[in-house]
Amino acid sequence: MTSPTVDLCIVGAGAAGLAAAIFSAEHGRNLTIQLLDGAKTIGAKILVSGGGRCNVTHDVVTPEDFLGTRHLVRNVLAAFPVQETVQWFASLGVELKREETGKLFPVTGKARTVLDALIARCRALGVILRPGHRVSEIAYRDRSVESTQNHPAHFLIRHQQGEISARRVILATGGRSLPRTGSDGSGYELARRLGHRVTPTVPALVALMLEDSCFHHGLSGLSHEVEVQTVIQGRSVDRRTGSLLWTHVGISGPVVMDASRWWCLARERGEAAEVYGNFLPGRTLEHAREWLLAQSAQHPRRSLLKLLATLIPERLAEALCRQAGGDLQQASAQVPRTIRDRLLASLTRFRFPVLRDRGWNFAEVTAGGIPLEEINYRTMESKLVPGLYLVGEVLDCDGRIGGFNFQWAWATGRVAGRAVAVSLRATGDEVGPNGEHGEQAVLRQKRR
Repeated sequence: MTSPTVDLCIVGAGAAGLAAAIFSAEHGRNLTIQLLDGAKTIGAKILVSGGGRCNVTHDVVTPEDFLGTRHLVRNVLAAFPVQETVQWFASLGVELKREETGKLFPVTGKARTVLDALIARCRALGVILRPGHRVSEIAYRDRSVESTQNHPAHFLIRHQQGEISARRVILATGGRSLPRTGSDGSGYELARRLGHRVTPTVPALVALMLEDSCFHHGLSGLSHEVEVQTVIQGRSVDRRTGSLLWTHVGISGPVVMDASRWWCLARERGEAAEVYGNFLPGRTLEHAREWLLAQSAQHPRRSLLKLLATLIPERLAEALCRQAGGDLQQASAQVPRTIRDRLLASLTRFRFPVLRDRGWNFAEVTAGGIPLEEINYRTMESKLVPGLYLVGEVLDCDGRIGGFNFQWAWATGRVAGRAVAVSLRATGDEVGPNGEHGEQAVLRQKRR
């Protein structure tokens, strides 16, 4: 039995896949496009993002907000700047609002608004959405062979409902984060079979769990500014300041989630990894010592706890004092030097006893994936497999928290979608709505 043939098959109906479908359909009006997704419902990851509000993008996006091959990331982002993204969503009926952090959310405050708009636009353009069609294999037909067989389709896609032939394929399967939404990493194996490499993949934007010996249980729910430093094999690889959130199992919050990828990658490689916190951002150990001695001299009868509570949250001050072996109510001027030194060390370079990360079920994105060097950044087409395009999280590029990974999805989807439409027009490969191929489809449209 002959499998149906389409111009474009997009594998994965997440943010990047939906964007690619819309842009390819808009720039290739005669194209037949099918969007296959393994999940029973489309867009689950969009719906749970941003606490159910969907952080669509950020008001300022730069290459420095991403980890990946920097010059390639820069060129992809430049193809779809934030302002154009905002305008695009407005054209879909989704107005965005800016929060103080720079994050942009739909004014409705609901992720469903974003997903419904994307799906509605796909349907209006004639894109066929097929949930529950998990792809198991993408077979490539060499162009030189197919030309002798007069067979225009370059790919055969096998899925759980059967198979489909396609002239172009966009792989938008996502990474391994939040597998319950459908992104379980299966796309990496599809890419490997087609000849692509896949760098080690680990959770990113994920909370870290601490050893039970730590005092985090008593601080659960507390949030404050911290400078977090990640040290790998004795070398500092990342230092950033932001909000840290203590949880019942460890530490979270933007600053921890942004730093997590470094710790996770190091552990994946079997390297020694440490995470340190400076609870007095911008102050060194000596600065802290001078401050404490000056305050103790100025307020000799003030308790150590009350003195520290002027700098850091009282619950944290209490926990650090206890860990250092100090007496919470002891007058600051009477604190022994050994206790004071231990306390100052904890204040400015506290070693978080990280046990492990919280895992894929809690990670917001994947670090690692298909190297950007194997992709043409102008089109997102594979350099190894002509007609195959790769977009979104399946690529080795991850951004910090705040809407940056969504911007990467929209940008790569747009570049690939437009490139596919241009490619098919240039080769006269379109199938057309009634199954015609090449010039027949074009002539039919002209006769209309």
